[in-house]
Amino acid sequence: MVGKKNRSQAAATTGRKKMAASKSKTLILLTMVLPGTIWFFLLRYLPMAGIILAFKDYKVYPKNPTFWNNLMHSQWVGLKNFKFLFATNDSLIYIRNTIGYNVLWIALGLVVSVAFAIILNEITQKFVAKTYQTLMFFPYFLSWVVASYFVLAFLDPTRGLLTHWMTSHGMTPIQWYSEPKYWPYILTICNVWKNTGYSAILYLAAITGIDASQYEAASIDGATKWQQIRYVTLPHLRPMISILLIMNVGKIFNSDFGLFYTVPLNSGSLYSATQVIDTYVYRVMTATSNIGMSTAAGLLQNLVGFICIVTANKIVQKIDEDSSLF
Repeated sequence: MVGKKNRSQAAATTGRKKMAASKSKTLILLTMVLPGTIWFFLLRYLPMAGIILAFKDYKVYPKNPTFWNNLMHSQWVGLKNFKFLFATNDSLIYIRNTIGYNVLWIALGLVVSVAFAIILNEITQKFVAKTYQTLMFFPYFLSWVVASYFVLAFLDPTRGLLTHWMTSHGMTPIQWYSEPKYWPYILTICNVWKNTGYSAILYLAAITGIDASQYEAASIDGATKWQQIRYVTLPHLRPMISILLIMNVGKIFNSDFGLFYTVPLNSGSLYSATQVIDTYVYRVMTATSNIGMSTAAGLLQNLVGFICIVTANKIVQKIDEDSSLF
């Protein structure tokens, strides 16, 4: 009896020590993530109080021009701030451009990025592979302001490379910054050039994680390179493709302001091809200085994005539950 009692006491002591060690480890981990949690709260959640601006006619009161005083005393206007998004003839243009470009670029970006990732994976020389990866990844870090000068170097109506080439071959130079019909292609090329490298590196990381024995087994069975890609590589990429697709669908009502504003040099004659929701809101803001309207536009974009992400995730869950985001 005494021996059993001692063993039970020893087991209880050991259990308490393990629990204390587990709590200590948990506390250390929580301490490590605390700075990130504080940063996330301050920069992500705290500013969400500004959503109220979407439903108010924000005014500045000279006697006490602090933000909170202006916010509290500004008049409630309900959904009036949202009306400007759909009250003009430009509404159909920027909605069509915003959604149309995003749908095209999501599909095209997926195909091009996966293709480049597979090609990079086939390069056996390490130095050459790293060089190609760096060259592809580099445009992602460039500002659109810098990229706009690259585009201008080709399309400048007087000194551009394409203008010079067309003139030297007896052709009439095109006024690129006055002809909107060319800009869907120009913007698409710019977007693919800048963003393909980032997505391709993500897919390449997933490809390198595939067990090489599966390719060896497929090769022994007589599978061609295309068959190995189709039946080994692509099925393993499905979870990564699904996650990135869901994330991109969530941004379907957003646009890259730098691409649509700086690359076309804010040319008024190109608005039919370059006007998207972000540039429209910016131009309205510069004309009216109405903060409530811009907040309403941002809130609408986030609501549409949230609905799109949830919907896309539900669709992916029905097709392949393991590939869903949540």
